[in-house]
Amino acid sequence: MDEILIIAGGIYTISLIVFHLFFWRIFKWPETLKSLNYVNKATIQVLNISITFIFFIITYVSFAHTQELLHTQLGNSLLVLISSFWLFRAAQQVYFYKLNHKASIGLTVFFLTGAFLYGLPVII
Repeated sequence: MDEILIIAGGIYTISLIVFHLFFWRIFKWPETLKSLNYVNKATIQVLNISITFIFFIITYVSFAHTQELLHTQLGNSLLVLISSFWLFRAAQQVYFYKLNHKASIGLTVFFLTGAFLYGLPVII
């Protein structure tokens, strides 16, 4: 069961890689970022690329080092940290976007799912 949760977490994280790679198109960044100054425009794009790479790292570790995540102290620490990341992201969703729209509620649940997938193996 623990292995399945981590593999599911890897698949979950792949979905975020794909989503973030489409940010330019989804949010029409070539048009909408024009109003920002050069530094802010670059910062948004660099942060998106960087978080996408972090998602790649999480995916890789989830698939290639599942047993180490489950059976070592370092692995358990990483699971707790990844789970905490998703809890923190869910809290940011509520704080910045509120829960006024179905999309915001859906994303909050989605981020809590990430916390569950990576946190439960440590608790069990």
